[in-house]
Amino acid sequence: MTEDAVTPMMAQYLEIKAQNPGALLFYRMGDFYEMFFDDAVAAAEALDIALTKRGFHLGEPIPMCGVPVHAAEGYLLTLIRKGFRVAIGEQMEDPAEARKRGSKSVVRRDVVRLVTPGTLTEDSLLEARRPNHLVAWAEVRDEAALAWADISTGELRVMPCPLARLSPELARLAPREVLVSETRDRDLATLVEDTGAAITPLARASFDSAGAEKRLCALYGTGSLDGFGTFTRAELSAMGALVDYLDLTQRGKLPLLRPPVRETPGGAMQIDAATRRNLELTAALSGGREGSLLAAVDRTVTAAGARLLDRRLSAPSRDLATIHARLAAVRHLIDQPRLRDDLRDLLRRVPDMDRALSRLALDRGGPRDLAAIRAGLAQAGDIAARVAEAPPLLSRAGAALVGHDALVDLLTRALVAEPPLLVRDGGFIAPGFDAELDETRQLRDEGRGVIGRLQAEYSDRSGVPSLKIKHNNVLGYFIEVTTTHEDRMRAQPDLFIHRQTTAGQVRFTTLALSELETRILNSGNHAVEIEKRHYDGLKQQILAAAGAIGTAARALAEIDLAAAFAELAVAEDWCEPQVDDSHAFAIEGGRHPVVERALRRAGQTFVANDCALTEDRTPAIWLLTGPNMAGKSTFLRQNALIALLAQAGAYVPARSARIGLVSQLFSRVGASDDLARGRSTFMVEMVETAAILNQADDRALVILDEIGRGTATWDGLSIAWATLEHLHGVNRCRALFATHYHEMTTLARKLPGVENATVTVKEWDGEVIFLHEVRQGAADRSYGVQVARLAGLPHSVIERAKVVLEALEKGDRDGGKQAALIDDLPLFRAAPPAAPAPKPPKTSGVEERLKALHPDEMTPIDALKALYDLRSLLT
Repeated sequence: MTEDAVTPMMAQYLEIKAQNPGALLFYRMGDFYEMFFDDAVAAAEALDIALTKRGFHLGEPIPMCGVPVHAAEGYLLTLIRKGFRVAIGEQMEDPAEARKRGSKSVVRRDVVRLVTPGTLTEDSLLEARRPNHLVAWAEVRDEAALAWADISTGELRVMPCPLARLSPELARLAPREVLVSETRDRDLATLVEDTGAAITPLARASFDSAGAEKRLCALYGTGSLDGFGTFTRAELSAMGALVDYLDLTQRGKLPLLRPPVRETPGGAMQIDAATRRNLELTAALSGGREGSLLAAVDRTVTAAGARLLDRRLSAPSRDLATIHARLAAVRHLIDQPRLRDDLRDLLRRVPDMDRALSRLALDRGGPRDLAAIRAGLAQAGDIAARVAEAPPLLSRAGAALVGHDALVDLLTRALVAEPPLLVRDGGFIAPGFDAELDETRQLRDEGRGVIGRLQAEYSDRSGVPSLKIKHNNVLGYFIEVTTTHEDRMRAQPDLFIHRQTTAGQVRFTTLALSELETRILNSGNHAVEIEKRHYDGLKQQILAAAGAIGTAARALAEIDLAAAFAELAVAEDWCEPQVDDSHAFAIEGGRHPVVERALRRAGQTFVANDCALTEDRTPAIWLLTGPNMAGKSTFLRQNALIALLAQAGAYVPARSARIGLVSQLFSRVGASDDLARGRSTFMVEMVETAAILNQADDRALVILDEIGRGTATWDGLSIAWATLEHLHGVNRCRALFATHYHEMTTLARKLPGVENATVTVKEWDGEVIFLHEVRQGAADRSYGVQVARLAGLPHSVIERAKVVLEALEKGDRDGGKQAALIDDLPLFRAAPPAAPAPKPPKTSGVEERLKALHPDEMTPIDALKALYDLRSLLT
């Protein structure tokens, strides 16, 4: 490219780039996607690939980088995870067509898709066992709503959502991308980014509720949305923004979205973002899945079942009928171990039909997606027969699995057992399905055999044993020999026609080979075209039944989750919880599922504990005292998780459990800061505590640990004291309140709903032994110095701490004279005097005799005699 000149190709690139601001442009150039200018600089750094130059623009070299088309998905995943959006610019015509318009004509290109975090469908870009939510939040006058979709499965849901509820709902959904009006972009940026999602502002027109209704009707091909329910203007606005954004990013190829489902507020247990983080429901504090509740309880065998488990743990039900139906299904599969095993064996062979359907609808599928639908529906038929007599939840799921015999038969006859990944690879239509295809393949395959026979003939006639017939896209079929045999080939010019000489090889052809090439190439292309036609036909047959297939996929996920919960209960010895409409919370032998799993791996056992928040008292609060490291936080968390699991429809880790319906779950456990917003650890603690006290109702379960520890002693005590009184007198909820302020134990005598409990320890020879047992009563001391010793603080620091502690305790007994007593203490000495050398321990005769024994050299008789000799020394 000459300096300052803009070639037609670069002009096309700049035009397409201008139409897609804010996205890296993958510009298709043959077998590569290439990027230029700032896109190239950013992509090269993000992908750690070479940055080169191509031509000039305005006197400066144009930066350029590229990635192979066949490996593009891996690069896309890296870019998406680093916060980029990518516009895929494909060649929209064959280069040969462009050349017909002139030698300088540019191949027509256009963006076929905008890849963003919330619009992924490829398996390589998604986590198979987690949903990938795209969320839109909309306001219309005094109403607000939240809509979310997972285009990889076709889910679409909506609910009323005022701004105050946006943060906890986003924490529940864990979206990858959130759409907001451009007028609220700056206001909501921090709130959205706290969830780890990308925020995408859209024009106000995208949220127009009147236009939204038209877009939704067009999507579903209906005259109105009355058949799907009644939606507010805000809900229509949020759903319409989703559809508008999908139309933009998918370039008119809308995904296969199921009819919208309206969720009602109060249908699920309310859990805020801090509680989800503290309890590590679906992700550990370290950020990964391992160490979370989800990882500890997941026994599902299908991807759809795993995603359903994620949703159940994120939003446990508050409907007693729903909870009881789920528990009944689990109970049935526990009582029927043979049935449970059979179902799980069948379910293991069920592919991810939801995501296969979505890819087919977006024209991103392939033969393996057809095979996934075939395999899933085939297993569905076998599973349906096994659950016909099961409890309602399972039998209803089974009824949704039948009626696909004709489609399964068609796909079974049409497809080979193991199809290739791509349509262009061919070979996925089974022999015998299409006579014309069979004939064309026969010609193609016989042609290959003829090539082999022709190679042998030419080798004999030329006298060159190493002669090969090869093929490439430029020359087609050709004969290749090394240069050492060139003279033998040229000696027969009437037969061998020279075509090309390369370094070390010479290439020839013959008239017979050229004719054979035409026949073979035509048959191969014709076979591929026939298979493409069948692929399109099979895809349309599947998409015509998409609604019923999607229903079957959800039913299989329901059965998988019930069987997984049953398997978990049997394997871990969990009990069926009694969930009712009372205010009871009575757990016998409760355990923490994640901690117990970790201890088991280390060869240790978990100490189970009871928790009985008195049913006839409202409120019912346990004030828990005891030393750090004794297990207070574990006890708090395990009871919260037991309540959550019960309302998710699972058995729970306990000997028995009776739980009155929990409307809200709040947990304030652990210490963290938020330096980005200028919040100290104490400030974060107070903000989270304020949220609990301002929201908890009388059906809430509140877990609080060490309130007030981030400030001065008396400030902290007063805040903790007042917090407990507020929970008792205003919120009137069930609560577990752990504290190191022993002064608060007196509240049990003053407040009728408060009881003291403590984690027991045993002191032996100056060391503290943690028993991890919770019992009624109050701790007599904190054992902080002993815990510090276990942590490895220097001996001098431990001894100094004991002296100061004794002075403080003496001052407290003497009427608050701590300051005067501390003034009388000698200053801390960083280098303590050397301790006297320990005297060598006295040894006994038994020890001396034992040291002299060599067990490996002793016979049984010698060993028995030695034992008697040793015993005689003790008498």
